[in-house]
Amino acid sequence: MEKINEFDLNGLIEQGQQWITSQGLELLLGLLGAIAIFYIGRWVANTLTKVLEKILNQRNVDETLVSFALNLARAAMMVFVVLAALGQLGIQTTSFIAVLGAAGLAVGLALQGSLANFAAGVLMIIFRPIRVGDFVEAAGSSGIVEDIQIFVTQMRTPDNKTIIIPNAEITGSSIVNYSIKPTRRIDFVFGVSYDADLRQTRDILEGIIAADERILADPAPVIAVSELADSSVNFVVRPWVKREDYWDVYFEITEKVKLSLDEANIGIPYPQMDVHVHQQGPTSS
Repeated sequence: MEKINEFDLNGLIEQGQQWITSQGLELLLGLLGAIAIFYIGRWVANTLTKVLEKILNQRNVDETLVSFALNLARAAMMVFVVLAALGQLGIQTTSFIAVLGAAGLAVGLALQGSLANFAAGVLMIIFRPIRVGDFVEAAGSSGIVEDIQIFVTQMRTPDNKTIIIPNAEITGSSIVNYSIKPTRRIDFVFGVSYDADLRQTRDILEGIIAADERILADPAPVIAVSELADSSVNFVVRPWVKREDYWDVYFEITEKVKLSLDEANIGIPYPQMDVHVHQQGPTSS
């Protein structure tokens, strides 16, 4: 019995030695190849990430969005590198890919809204319809863009309220960006009475516009009679200004026009109601 056991043990040792001799070199080469693929792939991923970072910085993309895009790109590339290394070792990666696909499908179904906001955030990174610091109207709200995050965009209203809007609502609606152009046109409408001297009124308006140095000469401002309304003759005044001067010029010109028309005794019609009271005498019985 002891001889049989000793024979079996020696046979197993010999078979093990033969297997190591025949397969060991192949396993060693596979292991070295996997290690080489991993380190070379990681170097390539880091290099491509740096190239992407340089491109995004040249386009003045927000730092938070740059960081997110770089992390996402590097993670995706490293997944491919790891799968390639496992394949070099002889491990079947089809099952891993199937599991990842099934997990991605399940997560996608559970988080459809979040994925839509994520995709919208990526589109906003690429096409940049709005930037931090822009004053915009989007998704039914208006304000200054303070932060563009992965799933939401934060805006500040003129009265200092914070609005947080899902990115999908912004990209799915019309966007009005008031800050993207260096100049803006102010549209005034001033009404004067039908008794007013239109030539005198035009001269007053032209003088006010010409005296303001913030108003641009090109494009030239427009001053014209636009409508013969029910109770007034309406003038449109359309000067061009730098976008940062818009509201200052708007408020000051409005005040100057009112004061100048008052000084010239040019009436500005306003809604009014006349009430007539009729007294009836006593009725005979």
